[in-house]
Amino acid sequence: MEALVEKFRLKLSYITTDFVRSLETDVNWNARLIGIKGARGVGKTTMLLQHIKFSFAEELDNTLYVTLDSIWFSNNTLVNLADDFVKRGGKYLFLDEVHKYSNWSQELKNIYDDYPMLKVVFTGSSLLEILNARADLSRRAIIYTMQGLSFREYLSIETGHRFDRLSLESILKNHAKEATLINTVVKPLQYFDAYLKQGYYPFYKEELDLYTPRLEEVINMMLEIELPLLRGLDLAYVYKIKQLLLIISESVPFVPNVSKLSDKIGIARGTLLLYFHYLAEIGLTINLFKEAGGISRLQKPLKVYLENSNLMYALSPKAVNTGNKRDTFFANQLGYSHKVAYSEKSDFLIDEKYVFEIGGKDKSKKQIATIENSFIAADDIEYGFQNKIPLWLFGFLY
Repeated sequence: MEALVEKFRLKLSYITTDFVRSLETDVNWNARLIGIKGARGVGKTTMLLQHIKFSFAEELDNTLYVTLDSIWFSNNTLVNLADDFVKRGGKYLFLDEVHKYSNWSQELKNIYDDYPMLKVVFTGSSLLEILNARADLSRRAIIYTMQGLSFREYLSIETGHRFDRLSLESILKNHAKEATLINTVVKPLQYFDAYLKQGYYPFYKEELDLYTPRLEEVINMMLEIELPLLRGLDLAYVYKIKQLLLIISESVPFVPNVSKLSDKIGIARGTLLLYFHYLAEIGLTINLFKEAGGISRLQKPLKVYLENSNLMYALSPKAVNTGNKRDTFFANQLGYSHKVAYSEKSDFLIDEKYVFEIGGKDKSKKQIATIENSFIAADDIEYGFQNKIPLWLFGFLY
């Protein structure tokens, strides 16, 4: 265990707290078992170590952070680690990348039941692994989801200014005031295009030139390892799934014609519908239905977007559609804490109440003029008027 402690202290010494993700303040850190799931590269490890610096600087002897892909676990079990740690007075155990350790969910369940004095926080980059583990951890773990950077968080990193989160209701009712306050500090449109292209994953700050190759690695890991291992995807179909993602990326937006698509890429209709479901599960797409919940695996999505706009530039950098990019941003930022559904009369239905059309600065109100609670989210404007709201402002929701 001494080797694990040494590595933990070394990692902690390199962590800065200049910028902290907003999720850090949302988590109820008093819970006994906390899970934080999110795609690779969204900042889970950094947030854990920052929280340790904030909360346990005076209790480091009772605190341990380990990553479960450590070679130490080739000859030791997670349960044995917890037992030894508790016997040494340990109280707070942080486990990173739990999906790298086989049988992790069952052992966490045992640790929760056998060591009531121990608080455990775990992270997982495999969204499918966390979904699979829900049965073992139900009624025990509180699970949080970490997305990539919001536009608000990106602006904070780039400018050094701190901006408050805004509620959807505040944006709808007071968008002119909120936009004015922000524009007096920074010009959001100066940064918006860069964020849509290379600002969603925090690792953009490390080597911007390597951002796209790293993002491609994330996509390939999901398609070539996670889906075959955890959902039985035939490896021969990986190339066809990449074809499907390319089509989604270049569409305006993508409205699936399952029969034609099935013929085009050579996947049976039922299998294709399953793959749409899996791509949303794994965090590569956002699938829209008439209702935001209770969707079966074989139900056809009515619209499909990539999970975030940065994926569009990684998959098809020379064919990014502007309208699709705007829609993707809106669906991604709203989807963090609101229900996003398909609307027959507009682009999006939010929380079964608000109707939105997405467009450029000249987008008219004609299509939604007679619809109650309808709004336009318009790109390329600094300030809105009445029910026309700057698109970038929806990036301040988290």
